[in-house]
Amino acid sequence: MTTMPASGEFDPVLSIVEAVAAGDRPAFDELARTQGDWVRAVIFGVLGDRDRVDDVAQQVWVAAWERIGQLRDPRRWRPWLYRLARNAAVDAGRERTRRRRLFERSGVEHLGERAGAPSGDTMAEAERREAVWRAIKGLPALYREPFVLRHVQGWGYRQIGEVMDMPVDTVETRLVRARRLLRDALKDKV
Repeated sequence: MTTMPASGEFDPVLSIVEAVAAGDRPAFDELARTQGDWVRAVIFGVLGDRDRVDDVAQQVWVAAWERIGQLRDPRRWRPWLYRLARNAAVDAGRERTRRRRLFERSGVEHLGERAGAPSGDTMAEAERREAVWRAIKGLPALYREPFVLRHVQGWGYRQIGEVMDMPVDTVETRLVRARRLLRDALKDKV
């Protein structure tokens, strides 16, 4: 879990971001390593597809390296990286929809997603975990994004509001609605 300093607090990642902006490749590798989890959470929050997160994350980090010079205020690196991740995920979702439509028009069946249980899990545990992931995936992105940042990454409401550029009250409302939708979706399954 990656924590994020609240506005006005010392940001230990800022010096790494500044080094990356100066072209320091090892600093970039450190940035990707330390911030990769929440970037992946943002991507999952938009796509709702665990199988595609790694590919999109790779695209995000390539774009971040190529565009770091466009970051005018290094103190705003988190919202900047959030927007890169979110936009890449939205683009990937559009591409998936386009491909699905192409397959449907061509008469080729769309293959369902894989659902595999890690070894050592009992069948019931694997089924419960998969039901939860399906329910999270089924949330509208509007609710899924803050839900994943809060409950998977452990971010606070203010931190989520900052990167998503929304008031804390809106974050709270969306999380309440996400939890309600999940409870309803999982009522008889878990």
